[in-house]
Amino acid sequence: MRRIAAVLSVIAMVGLVAPFARAAELTFALKIEHGQVPANTRLIRVMQGDTVKLELSTDRRQFVHLHGYEILKEVMPGTVTELAFTANLAGRFPVHLHAGPAEADDHGHEDTLVNIEVYPR
Repeated sequence: MRRIAAVLSVIAMVGLVAPFARAAELTFALKIEHGQVPANTRLIRVMQGDTVKLELSTDRRQFVHLHGYEILKEVMPGTVTELAFTANLAGRFPVHLHAGPAEADDHGHEDTLVNIEVYPR
């Protein structure tokens, strides 16, 4: 009887841990030129719980704003800037370019740079 209880306890613990064990660490290199990224990088799909890292490079000084997660990063030419987050929220989240940090607060922005779709596990 104790053996059955122990086996059931292990199964229950594995069942609780399994959804988190499948989370991935994903990196996407985004090269911004003239305010755009290549067409094949404009949609990023991840699963809830994944760790997402955007490696951003640009041809001019810009601010990149991930809406929904409210992350703002300054990106400078000649460098790679990392924008990292854990995809806890499900949904579609646009990434916009801003001329400066004050513009991000006012939600004034250029066209969408990238959309990140986070799917529930």
